[in-house]
Amino acid sequence: MTALPLAQSVELAIRTHCPYCAYQCGMLIGDGTSDAPGSVQGDPYFPVNNGQICIKGWTSTTLLRHPDRITSPLVRMNGELREASWEDALDCTADAMQRIREQHGADANAVFGSGALTNEKAYLLGKFARVALGTANIDYNGRYCMSSAAAAANRAFGLDRGLPFPISDIEQAEVVVLAGSNVAATLPPILQWFERQKRAGGRLAVIDPRRTETAKSADLFLPITPGSDLALANGLLYLAIEENLVDRAFIEKRTSGFDAVRRAVLAYHPAHVERLTGIGEGAMRKLIRWLGTSRSAMILTGRGPEQQVKGVDTVQAFINLALALGLPGKPASGWGCLTGQGNGQGGREHGQKADQLPGYRLIENESDRNAIANVWGILPESLPRKGKSAFEILDAMGPEGGIRSLFLMGSNVAVASPDTSRIEKRLAALEHLTVCDSFLNETTSFAHVVLPVYQWAEEEGTMTNLEGRVIRRRRVARPPLGVRGDIDMLRELAERLGGGDSFAFDSPREVFEEFRRATAGGRADYSGITYERIDADDGVFWPCPDDGHPGTPRPFEEHFHHPDSKARFVAVEHRAAGEEPDDRYPFYFTTGRYKEHYNTGAQTRLVGALTNAKPRPVLQIHPAAAQRHRVSAGRLVTLESRRGRAAFAAEVTPEIRPDTLFAPFHWGGKEAANRLVNPALDPISRMPEFKLTAVRIVSVETEEAR
Repeated sequence: MTALPLAQSVELAIRTHCPYCAYQCGMLIGDGTSDAPGSVQGDPYFPVNNGQICIKGWTSTTLLRHPDRITSPLVRMNGELREASWEDALDCTADAMQRIREQHGADANAVFGSGALTNEKAYLLGKFARVALGTANIDYNGRYCMSSAAAAANRAFGLDRGLPFPISDIEQAEVVVLAGSNVAATLPPILQWFERQKRAGGRLAVIDPRRTETAKSADLFLPITPGSDLALANGLLYLAIEENLVDRAFIEKRTSGFDAVRRAVLAYHPAHVERLTGIGEGAMRKLIRWLGTSRSAMILTGRGPEQQVKGVDTVQAFINLALALGLPGKPASGWGCLTGQGNGQGGREHGQKADQLPGYRLIENESDRNAIANVWGILPESLPRKGKSAFEILDAMGPEGGIRSLFLMGSNVAVASPDTSRIEKRLAALEHLTVCDSFLNETTSFAHVVLPVYQWAEEEGTMTNLEGRVIRRRRVARPPLGVRGDIDMLRELAERLGGGDSFAFDSPREVFEEFRRATAGGRADYSGITYERIDADDGVFWPCPDDGHPGTPRPFEEHFHHPDSKARFVAVEHRAAGEEPDDRYPFYFTTGRYKEHYNTGAQTRLVGALTNAKPRPVLQIHPAAAQRHRVSAGRLVTLESRRGRAAFAAEVTPEIRPDTLFAPFHWGGKEAANRLVNPALDPISRMPEFKLTAVRIVSVETEEAR
């Protein structure tokens, strides 16, 4: 472990990383005991956050000895979860899995993972599902997050690396476009790079239905109609062609398929695009001239364009624009995805997605299957094929859908999923549910077994941040008695299921060594990365195919990753959302995050400083809509969609479109925003449409909500 001097109040600190978002801030933790390290400070030596951390990072160690921490396995007996021994709890889970496999087939068992898992655990969970259980049905909550951008990037570039350049390149970009991302709330320490970019004379444009904290700092704000991002991107490309701003030399040398895209976007005249998006021609022309005349420019997409039933095509439209302008591979330029979850990048590369094997290999590709089968010492034909995606797994729970047992690690699906009332019914219909977590939450209320596991600071492992930098978490605290690591737990379950020889790992480092071999030759090749190299270099960028390779901070500088080394344009067309507002449901409803909370709030809602700052979700409503429905600040407003109802205290603000309502999704119960959300899926990424739901106001309380 690396010890560094800190401020005078801390004599010794260990370098590690924050447990929350994909920015993965470097942290220095010390000035406490091995049971409960006290002080948290941003690591000034880590080049991503340079010592800055957000309020979640500052309070992250609060949970390590939280009084609500589960420290004993729980097994449901006579309708109640009761403490049990580890032997009994693991027997209960394994017996249920084995019985269900024998009676209903291997695919009646399903596994659901998380973007919070280390690379080692994500890898081992995928191996557990396919080797120990033999099921095709494994996916993870990252399907709800970055999957549309990943699919578009693979289609365009032949490689999905969220940011194909280091985060520090933002500082050098003359123009940055943020499409559907409020980084001030989701990735707060990233703002330092935008501030540096502005000080250097750069300009920022933000595309969003709300004037967020990020948008308030923009030089150009485009308050777009929800669901019309694809039309805007195509309209901008129309203008780039009209004004002769496209980079024809780049298009000819480094891309294919432009003619089909050019023909498609000729239908996106500015007047037509303005009707679809609400963005005036003047703003569109200003933005495309900024992009087309700058020496360096970036287009960064977030969940706004991605969490739609046309999310893949929407991101593709922004990539088409970037390619036409010659941005990818150019210094301080290109397209990138601002990944959300802590290991959202690594989590989707190494086997816990239904369609993937380690190293970003494809489970339906025969050579990829052969490569992994060789590492695992099994026959290729014994590997399952592609299974159901995340929401499809959850929606198939119960006898009717065919999934009778679910093994769940690190995800609170009862709050995270769209149409949560429907998911609650499906969870209740399971014959068996095992949840591995550190705290009880809305999902564990349906569990038959709850297994208490280590938290982030209690074990080692690697993560891959939003720029493709592989970093290392270090153990800085001793876990409480009664708690076990995920690797130990998976090994013991595999032994009970007859696959123990393949899971004889005693440490994350041992898993990582096999993981390196499994990724060798894959698109996400980690085989040249070691714990020692990560320590020495503040992380290593993949791909890194051998010990002497320096890593790849900018994978598109010289070539793209299709066989012809060219990037591919893909023609895409704007189309309606899964549901649009109408006379019965006249508002667009969209969801997002607070900077004080993370995902479903299963952790952050337990931290006093965070709940004091943001104790409950608030509904943003425009003054015109508020006046029409007699809504005043603080009143409890009940919304209804075609799926259910949710109630929020109102915030009346001009910082949102008059046709749009917004609420965060960190809460469950009656305040669960996802109760309203349409579970319609993108046909390629299988991403649910979190960003666009048609709703109506059904009641307004006469007194302020308490």
